[in-house]
Amino acid sequence: MTSHIAEPRRSRTVGLIPALWTLGLGLWGLSRQDSVWRDEAATWQVAGRSAGEIWHMLGQVDAVHGLYYLLMHVLFEVFGASTATLRLPSVLAVAVAAACVGVIGQRLAGYRAGLGGGLALGLLPAVQFHLQEGRPYALVLAGAGLSTLLLVRQLGGRADGPRAGTWPRWAAYGLLVLVCALLNWMSLLLLPAHAVTLWWVRAGRALRLRWAAASAAAVAGVLPLVLFSRGQSDQVSWIPPLTWHMMIGPGVLLAIGGLGAWLDSRSRRRPGSAGTGRLSAAAVGLPLLAVPQLGLIGLSLVQPLFLDRYVLFSMLGPALLIGAALGAGARALEGRAPRAARALVPVVVGVALVAMLPVELAKRAPGSRVDDVLAVSAEVDRLKGDGDGVLFVPAARRDTALVSPDAFAGLADLALERSPVASGTLKGEEAEPDRIRAAVLGRQRVLLVTDAARVAKPASAARDRMKLAVLKERFTVVADEQVRGRRVTVYERKG
Repeated sequence: MTSHIAEPRRSRTVGLIPALWTLGLGLWGLSRQDSVWRDEAATWQVAGRSAGEIWHMLGQVDAVHGLYYLLMHVLFEVFGASTATLRLPSVLAVAVAAACVGVIGQRLAGYRAGLGGGLALGLLPAVQFHLQEGRPYALVLAGAGLSTLLLVRQLGGRADGPRAGTWPRWAAYGLLVLVCALLNWMSLLLLPAHAVTLWWVRAGRALRLRWAAASAAAVAGVLPLVLFSRGQSDQVSWIPPLTWHMMIGPGVLLAIGGLGAWLDSRSRRRPGSAGTGRLSAAAVGLPLLAVPQLGLIGLSLVQPLFLDRYVLFSMLGPALLIGAALGAGARALEGRAPRAARALVPVVVGVALVAMLPVELAKRAPGSRVDDVLAVSAEVDRLKGDGDGVLFVPAARRDTALVSPDAFAGLADLALERSPVASGTLKGEEAEPDRIRAAVLGRQRVLLVTDAARVAKPASAARDRMKLAVLKERFTVVADEQVRGRRVTVYERKG
């Protein structure tokens, strides 16, 4: 009787324990020493605008992140602008995803597999990075976890055979897929991954039709955004073409996932193993990992788009498969060494936590990102003087002033013609080069905010070349500070 009582208790904790574990990982070093990098600065400055101003901006730029910006606007209005408000949604989202992995893993491969997979998710390097990131990708991870859990439940969950499922659940599934796509429409690669799972388990016709209907509704709902945002494709023009070097990460993940799937399959063939039907951790986890990764690689052969954050949700796959491998190991030990079987998951997770400590500490340091907008703002505040002007090269570095306006109080933005809010952009609209030159020559001192030398790229825009040329020709450097990927240089008129 004790085992019958223990099983429901274990079922309740298989999601709770990974969620609390991941929450702890996320809260650890959340502020990253009060640093905010350029991608998060975009979220920060847009969230501070009114809903009408955000809507105006989406017509010009970043429509793909519209839903996320509106959500963050609400949170900034309610809780105020801070690094905690910026990043806590991602922490909570990954905690939800970890709970989903735990529940899915238990349903497919047993309690230890679910617990191991849920605990593993937050330790994956890609997840560690986005766990504390003020961007939408962790929210997509959570939505993908919830939609996958719904699919597994519709498929029977304990390998008791696929069933068509109820329409309310399919409606919830379609809504989750739609929300994920509105946060980042690359998440639609989740659908072919789920389609492979349906093929793998030989789902019946009724179930396949209901899945197709829910999926089609989600795609139809996001299609206008996809088509509209294609007109803003200049935003991803900086992504480099695919190279063999970029394939190392996906290759390692696929190898780990394949090993986990093989161990799960081998374990399931043993008499008395958990889940002996076609529905398995491998049938769910391997497509979740492989299809989005390979799909993004395929798209990148047509247009460079390969950024791992676009398919962060695929990390659900290796987490499930790692959990399945741990579950298989525990089952193999159970008959000969029950204590070792019980200790396997916590010991392996503990060793992984310690082994990855350098990675974990690095992800929580300001140096883990390419720059720090807030740090250079403090230098500007210290170096500025009355009557000084300021220039930004490239213009996108104006995010420093937008996130920390108090530090730039009293400085004249010499190149700006229309503010980011008025122009509905992230960096504003600048004047013609000749007008910028005249404005610069009208100042005795000018502060230049740009990238640190180690990450700076040659100026490509005519306006930026003009800024640098007139400073070099008519001014001399009197102060130069580089901090956390950003640089502020003070120029003074010659003679």
